[in-house]
Amino acid sequence: MDIKFVKRDVLKEKPDQKNLGFGKYMTDYMFVMDWDQGIGWHDARIEPYGPIEINPSCVTLHYAQETFEGLKAYRTKDGRILLFRPEMNAKRMITSNERLCMPGFPEDMFVEAIEELVKVEKDWIPSEPETSLYIRPFVFATEASLGVHQAISYKFMVICCPVGAYYPEGINPVKILVEDELVRAVQGGTGFTKCGGNYAASILGQVRAEAKGCTQVLWLDGVNRKYVEEVGTMNIMFKINGEIYTAPIEGTVLPGVTRDSIIHILKDWGYKVNETHLSVDDLMKAGHDGTLEESFGTGTAAVISPVGEFVYKDDSVVVNDFKIGELTQRLYDYLTGIQWGNEEDKYGWTREVL
Repeated sequence: MDIKFVKRDVLKEKPDQKNLGFGKYMTDYMFVMDWDQGIGWHDARIEPYGPIEINPSCVTLHYAQETFEGLKAYRTKDGRILLFRPEMNAKRMITSNERLCMPGFPEDMFVEAIEELVKVEKDWIPSEPETSLYIRPFVFATEASLGVHQAISYKFMVICCPVGAYYPEGINPVKILVEDELVRAVQGGTGFTKCGGNYAASILGQVRAEAKGCTQVLWLDGVNRKYVEEVGTMNIMFKINGEIYTAPIEGTVLPGVTRDSIIHILKDWGYKVNETHLSVDDLMKAGHDGTLEESFGTGTAAVISPVGEFVYKDDSVVVNDFKIGELTQRLYDYLTGIQWGNEEDKYGWTREVL
């Protein structure tokens, strides 16, 4: 691509790497590209991070035609910069956009846009342990017109922020509420896409969870309210009697990049991975009889997040004495080792930004 660069007059002051939190400090620049009917994608540029002007009748504000992705750039001990499987994010965004009747952003352009922005923002990539540069690509309709329809203009943008742990607990176990009234997704809907509407619909469940002292929500299937699917910000896995269980990708669960990576690793380590429907009753039973050995969420933001307790109706089960499990810790160490360049990447998942 021919990418125009608009230089910022004064660069921002970098935050304390030891107290980054998540999503608080945006970098100096952002990538922007427009799409118009009859023209396609055009005018790629990297410009100073700042407000964007949209019309009050912008389609996205009223009908939520928007998708996004999330990935990270990691600084290795020897100073190299690595991305983790960015092509998977690119392909997933294309799938999401197809479902929402939005133009696909080509995989090669997606990766190039991210690499070029990361090069410009390389000084923002933190070097403290457990830190990284979070990258947020997104697409939204910009047409100014009321009425539900496929828009005729869009923007693709990428913004970045240096981050630490996603959850305040870090790699420590979290307490999760099983939501049995509200639903997140149904077959034929948008559950497999990464669109803002899915997350907006999940906020009430999150509020309910926090009111009960829980960090996150475990969603059940939208038809029977019976089978466990995913957590609000992560896919989830369970180790029961030595085998791994996780919800299948059938249209209601996000096909997570970390989920896919963990499944590859688990199978290589000799574990049987069951991508199947697990009922919440069987989950709670396994928790009570001790066969639920470990549980952990998987996602780009948190990577691996151990679960210490499930709360369901008037019942609850504690997992592994509310301690991180041996397998969970091993997976976290190995995958983050690949991402930070400390482990051999035999899968070819990392991509160096040169």
